[in-house]
Amino acid sequence: MDTPLRIDPAEALAEINRFQRKLAAGLQNLPGMAEPEYANTPRELVYAEDKLKVWHFTGTRPTARTPVLIVYALVNTVWMTDLQADRSLVRNLLEQGEDVYLIDWGYPDGADRWLTLDDYLNGYLDRCVDAVRHRHGLDAINLLGICQGGAFSLCYTAMHPDKVKNLVTMVTPVDFHTPDNMLSHWVQQLDVDRFVDVMGNIPAALMNWVYLTLKPLRLNQQKYIGLVEILDNPAELENFLRMERWIFDSPDQAGEAFRQFIKDFYQGNKLVRHDLSIGGRPVDLGLIQQPVLNIYAQQDHLVPPDASRALGKHIGTQDYTEIAFKGGHIGIYVSGRAQREVPPAIHRWLRARD
Repeated sequence: MDTPLRIDPAEALAEINRFQRKLAAGLQNLPGMAEPEYANTPRELVYAEDKLKVWHFTGTRPTARTPVLIVYALVNTVWMTDLQADRSLVRNLLEQGEDVYLIDWGYPDGADRWLTLDDYLNGYLDRCVDAVRHRHGLDAINLLGICQGGAFSLCYTAMHPDKVKNLVTMVTPVDFHTPDNMLSHWVQQLDVDRFVDVMGNIPAALMNWVYLTLKPLRLNQQKYIGLVEILDNPAELENFLRMERWIFDSPDQAGEAFRQFIKDFYQGNKLVRHDLSIGGRPVDLGLIQQPVLNIYAQQDHLVPPDASRALGKHIGTQDYTEIAFKGGHIGIYVSGRAQREVPPAIHRWLRARD
């Protein structure tokens, strides 16, 4: 027999009163909250083209001899890397002594509908790398690729090996057909040609809906129920609203590049099948001879660990290192553990190869 549910009236009343106090505090705190800011680490613009910008972070004297260029995904804005002062991958890398640059892809509109992966990788990314190389008078620089930007960095390094000295990938998908890859299962039967032909650019709101529904209870209900617990804490409330702003401040996806990425990577899994070409250039991970550091998150629901660890089986270099981070896809940038562990690990690895 099921155990009967017993509710203590006094405890229930106390919980209701506590809930009401939290809500009352929220009604006082929320109207006075300004829109939370991010991307506050001092920076200078060093290159711009169309909607793209390359930022150089300033305010510290780097000790590293080779700069690192961060290549973020096209999905969401790049400022997860510099969310706030105490949750900033960029700021922590600077404090370690790295010389940090970042590509801000901008917000595509109708004029960008026909941008291809060739345009992004052999065009924009290549010119960004050249801008940083020429600024420092170097033949090759370090790349740090994040998520889809990590896949881009792998492809770029395979196509332009002479311009990359060391490569760091974070939560980067390599094998897109691992059994636990929910996103891959979703798109296997997608008629992406019809989808893009009808939609043109892919709206950011639609992309966000897809990601949120991967964990609907956690990301659409529990998160906002938990919000009540911090309504009386202005600092925690500001952190929550900052993250919400970042999530929903997302760019649309250029239609043609989206089409190619879904078909070649998610559906075709061509990166590990050695059957990928971009702009007529073959992309073979076996040709990558540079040192590679691959960092993955053990609780990542967007890029499962096996999807990232597959890189070790296909990369050509003998200098390959893996680091497992105990956390999720976003936590690897913003959690307290990440701030303590990830930037120092990247710096130590780069310094040993500088």
